[in-house]
Amino acid sequence: MASYTRFLGLRYGFSRQRSRFTTVVSLASMLGMLLGVASLITVLSVMNGFAGELRGRILALVPHGYVELTPTQTDSGSTDATAALSDSLLAHPRILAVAPFVRETVLFSGPYRQQGAVLTGIDIKQQSALTELEQFMLVGSLDDLEPDFSVVLGASLARMLGVVPGDDVRIVLPQVRTTPLGLFPRSRLLTVVGLFEVGAQQDSVLAYVSLNSADRLLKTGGTRGLQIRTNDLMTAPGLQASLEPLIAGRGTYRPWSETQGSLFRAIRMEKVTVSILLLGVVLVAAFNVVSTLVMAVTEKRRDIAVLRTMGATPGGISRIFLTQGLALALLGVLAGTVFGVLLSIYIAEVVDFFERLMGARIFDPSVYFISRLPSRLLWSDVAFVGASATVLSVLAAIYPAWRASRIAPAEVLRYE
Repeated sequence: MASYTRFLGLRYGFSRQRSRFTTVVSLASMLGMLLGVASLITVLSVMNGFAGELRGRILALVPHGYVELTPTQTDSGSTDATAALSDSLLAHPRILAVAPFVRETVLFSGPYRQQGAVLTGIDIKQQSALTELEQFMLVGSLDDLEPDFSVVLGASLARMLGVVPGDDVRIVLPQVRTTPLGLFPRSRLLTVVGLFEVGAQQDSVLAYVSLNSADRLLKTGGTRGLQIRTNDLMTAPGLQASLEPLIAGRGTYRPWSETQGSLFRAIRMEKVTVSILLLGVVLVAAFNVVSTLVMAVTEKRRDIAVLRTMGATPGGISRIFLTQGLALALLGVLAGTVFGVLLSIYIAEVVDFFERLMGARIFDPSVYFISRLPSRLLWSDVAFVGASATVLSVLAAIYPAWRASRIAPAEVLRYE
């Protein structure tokens, strides 16, 4: 008798003696739960994949952190002071590489149009230890920057300017020079020696020159900061406190999260928003569980009355229909979880199949920065979706189960 509630709940849920309409509604509720859970797991995995692609591409050109030197350090032009600061930073156990840089916003002028960009002067020999820029070079290499007044442009920036490697491009600097005709902005012709492409916004806003060229162009007389690479990109923002004594007022530490963090915060917010919206699909499936149990209670009024006369308690009646509702819902959740996990793992192959079937490209590489749909399955997302669907199912089954426990046996059996 201790397990009669589970036995009757499972029997009511999967018995063939139910009406056809109740069976159809039960199948619809399970199918709705399956589709809701599967779609939520798949969409979250695809969003994780997109976030990973963006992180890998955007942060490939971004050092883990910067130390921007104070004006006094910059104006002094003391290479010894900068070298001493570099040595102090390299002594930190979590810092792997340090290199100087110069950065300024400039205006490029090409045959087609003018375009603003960020010009960065880098140490050619040390840059490969700080970023993956060399890996994304389409034409040329960083070593081609050795001659003064050579520049490497992002592929999108070069297309907008209408230049190719070997062409000259004019750079207009945020400085003025005095001439007999008045004040004019300083400008200089640079030779394009290479192109890089990461498939992100950086392709249209970044340009690189050698550190010597940047000093001669910008008249800085020294470096404006140091680029830093740590042993872990994601923990680099937490180094502020430990680096403060090493910097000692000579500069300001700025992790990558200050310049790129807003983008990834927006991605996380979008993921949360989409999760909440897709949970609405699971909520609709949970309401189908309510309708299924309400019809089951109506069909089983006589059985409930008989059970009550045999000594079943209101709590026992409630547990019967809770078991029935949870059995239907959990079957849909389990099937949806399995289907969602498989779809998340093989989503790229599924998209490729439909592309071959339709003879069209869903993600054209000339338009999008990806050629295949990325996906990254996180078991934490799977657990979140499964737990949320289970909680919603439990809440949906409470009211019909409570209603079944309130049926009075005398009223049902009065005319039997």
